Amino acid sequence: MPSDFLIRRAAAVVNDGGIIAYPTEGVYGLGCDPDDPDAVARLLEIKQRSPDQGLIVIAARIDQLEDYFAPLSKASRRKLDQAWPGPQTWLVPAADHAPDWLTGRHTSIAARVTAHPVASALCIQCGHALVSTSANASGRPPARDMRSVRRMLGDEVDYILGGPVGRLGKATPVHDLLTGKVLRP
Repeated sequence: MPSDFLIRRAAAVVNDGGIIAYPTEGVYGLGCDPDDPDAVARLLEIKQRSPDQGLIVIAARIDQLEDYFAPLSKASRRKLDQAWPGPQTWLVPAADHAPDWLTGRHTSIAARVTAHPVASALCIQCGHALVSTSANASGRPPARDMRSVRRMLGDEVDYILGGPVGRLGKATPVHDLLTGKVLRP
């Protein structure tokens, strides 16, 4: 686990509009402030990813995500409360005001309350959710350690927060909250 100082440093980079790489449940993630359109545009450029695809946002607690969600039924909220925190990403109906740079062409937003200690501490220190997309160029294998991040992305990332990835060994599964379908196993 990185020191509190390093987590604070990474959070400061995020809150100043920067792009960071950090460990998550299965791979290193690239992150930024999800409400900063310039930072998100830069992150998408680094990933060579279309903005139409949308992005995942992670948080330490569900209240850091609720502003992005449309009103949820009790059953849907219960399903999320049972799954989180944990390594499961859910497509949740997006609020009308959810930024299109996060939802892409979709009416839902991909979200996760992370149980990974570094990612969770980072969200707490930032004081808000983070974009969390795998640290790689689109179509390439995701980085699972700092060395791979440096090799693949070099100077394009403003800060790399070191630490071990979780045991998942791959990107998190994605579930559709309304249909229950598993979209990425």
